[in-house]
Amino acid sequence: MSGIEIAFLCAVIVGTSFLSGLFGMAGGIVLVGVLLAMLPVPAAMALHAVTQIASNGWRGLLWIRFARFPVAFNYMMGALATLAVWSIWRYIPPAPLAMLLIGIVPFTVYLVPEHRRPNPDRRIDGVVVGIVCMALMLTTGVSGPLLDAFFLGGSFDRRGKVATKAVCQCFGHAVKLLYFGAIVDASGTLDPLVAGLAVVSAAIGTTLARKPLEKMGETFFIRWSRRIIYALSAFYVVNGLRLMAMPA
Repeated sequence: MSGIEIAFLCAVIVGTSFLSGLFGMAGGIVLVGVLLAMLPVPAAMALHAVTQIASNGWRGLLWIRFARFPVAFNYMMGALATLAVWSIWRYIPPAPLAMLLIGIVPFTVYLVPEHRRPNPDRRIDGVVVGIVCMALMLTTGVSGPLLDAFFLGGSFDRRGKVATKAVCQCFGHAVKLLYFGAIVDASGTLDPLVAGLAVVSAAIGTTLARKPLEKMGETFFIRWSRRIIYALSAFYVVNGLRLMAMPA
């Protein structure tokens, strides 16, 4: 990569990490699209995973006192259950179906009566969401807006939601690296300088979002979080349908 490309990539990582640091969502999905346009798929997926672990890990550390670890533990139990099954099954759905699943699931959450929607305060809900999110992660590389929709519920505030979600996402991307062993090996072809700058850029973007999140009101946080989830879900549904309509 040229110096200009590296500088552009670092700027994108700072921006997407800031977005994720502010709302706890969306940055990773934007970043993976940029990486896939700039790098071969194995290198892009490896750098994406490393960057997301750094971004979510640093965000979790910044807000560690607000994290709800019992909620994260429930999610991890579901994720590990999926890993055990996928290690044997190793199912990879067609790309159009995967995109539709990522986009449709969050909409279906809102069709369920409010008292029956997945709630992070309920243990079984956390386990089930961990199972589904990890299945999406291992088949598509991302868990999509489902986890974001899940964390809009619960009795904790915006800082607790961002912190707990960061812990869950950091764990999920680490499991993804473990599962895609071949991609982990391929990450060795990445320029160590690029990987290092990506990690630093993720930390900078996450840190810059700290003060705005502190000042943000709960109503504003929930309202814009929902808008972002709907926009991302619609994007995946439209692209899934577009790919299905294309000739084989």
